[in-house]
Parts: sequence; structure tokens; C-alpha cells
Amino acid sequence: MTTDIHPSARISPSATIAPGVEIGPNVVVGDHSSVGAGTRIMANAVVGPWTQIGENNTIHYGAIVGHDPQDFGYKGEESWTLIGNGNIIREYATIHRGNRPGTKTVVGDNNFFMVQSHVAHNCEVGNNIILAGGALLAGHVIVEDRAIISGNCVVHQFIRIGKFAMMRGLSRTSRDVPPFCIMDDTHTVKALNLVGLRRNGFDQARIRALKNAFKLLFLSGLNMQNALVEAERTLTVTDDVRYLLDFIKSAKRGVCFGRGLIVDVEEKE
Repeated sequence: MTTDIHPSARISPSATIAPGVEIGPNVVVGDHSSVGAGTRIMANAVVGPWTQIGENNTIHYGAIVGHDPQDFGYKGEESWTLIGNGNIIREYATIHRGNRPGTKTVVGDNNFFMVQSHVAHNCEVGNNIILAGGALLAGHVIVEDRAIISGNCVVHQFIRIGKFAMMRGLSRTSRDVPPFCIMDDTHTVKALNLVGLRRNGFDQARIRALKNAFKLLFLSGLNMQNALVEAERTLTVTDDVRYLLDFIKSAKRGVCFGRGLIVDVEEKE
């Protein structure tokens, strides 16, 4: 594989560039960083120090990956940004490294970070996730696989977003977003993410079990603690339902609630 580095790019002598990398005009790659095979970095993008970028990523014009965290307590110490494989990072998206010595921001594989989205320090982003334009993750947020965070959503620090969850555009949360659910407005669960589940191969039996759990947890009128007890007692607890229940039980900031539901969870299968 041929490596193509534009003469105007500024590559630190301590950086490692694998074969087959394409680096465009005015790109900066900082100290002690590495770029994996097949990755393309377009004009004016910046890769900060202590940043490891895997293979076959595409980093678009003006994106910034691995720059200093936006934290008054950060004093320039060594901290890391770890990017997996097959990610698309669009124009002017930003991903910041850890905010304390030895800490890291971690991004998995096959994610899509749209224009001007932001991943703050110490976040953990899984695989096959979409951050739409203007979506903002504060520090220490965990986003699990195949979640979708729509345009201009805002997520408070230390929040978890569960697998297959979807945040609708302009929504915001300071509570954990349960897996398999659609969230809207201010940390309010609106529906089960039926379209997303079907697109990801969930069969009718899996969806039916999640519907039953969703109704009990978010539609029954029980407070969450009582709903969890009732769920353990009365539901068929499949692997998906167990994951949903355990996610809620382990929440440290509380979970989104079911007030203001507007979508019929009895939608025809």
C-alpha cells in the first residue's frame, strides 16, 4: 500500500504513520500519535498528541481528534484518545482526549460522527453509533452499541445511553437513556425503538418480550422500583429484558421516565 502525505502536512517526528495512509494539505499529526493503515485524513484536520487512530477511518476537513479537553483542571499532562476502525468523522467534529494523566477517551468501530458533533473527554463510545450534526456529549458519557443521537441533542456528563436507544432531535438528558427506547424532550421516554430493532434483526418474539417490559416499566403508573420488582415477578425475562432491567437497576443518575408518551407501543408487527 502506498502512503500519500501532502508536503504541507505537519507530522511529528514521534508519530507513526502506517502504510496506505492518505494525509491531505495542512493536516497536523501531534506527538506520540499513530495512524493506522487505510485511514484518510483530509485537509486542515488535526490529530492531537497521544492519539491512536486505527485502520480505514475517514477524517474529514477541519475535524479535530485528540485535542486538549475543555477542563480547567487539565494542565497538559499525558492523556489519550483511542479511535478504532472504520469510523467516519465529518467536517469540524471534535473528539477530545482524557482530562487527567493516564486517562483516555475511547471510540470503537464503524461509528459516524456528523458535522460539528462533539465527544468530550473520557467518553466511551461503542460500535455502529451515529452522532448527528451538532450532537454534544459532555465528559465521561458512555454510549453503547448501535445507539443513535440525533441532531443538536445534548447529553449531560456521566450519562449512559443504552444499546439500540435513540434520542430524537433537539432532545436533552441528564438521566441515563434506557436501551431499546426512543427518548424525546427532556429525558422523557416516548416509545420502544421498533424500527431500529427490526432493522437490526430482532424477531417478533424478542420484540414482544421488550414490549411487555416497556409497558410495565414506563406505562403502568408504578414507580420504577416497584415496576422492577413486578417485572422480575411477572415477565418472561429474556436476555434483552434482563439487560434492560439490569441497566435501570445500575443507574447512578436515574433513568429517563415515561411521562408524556405519544407513540403507540402496540404498533402492528
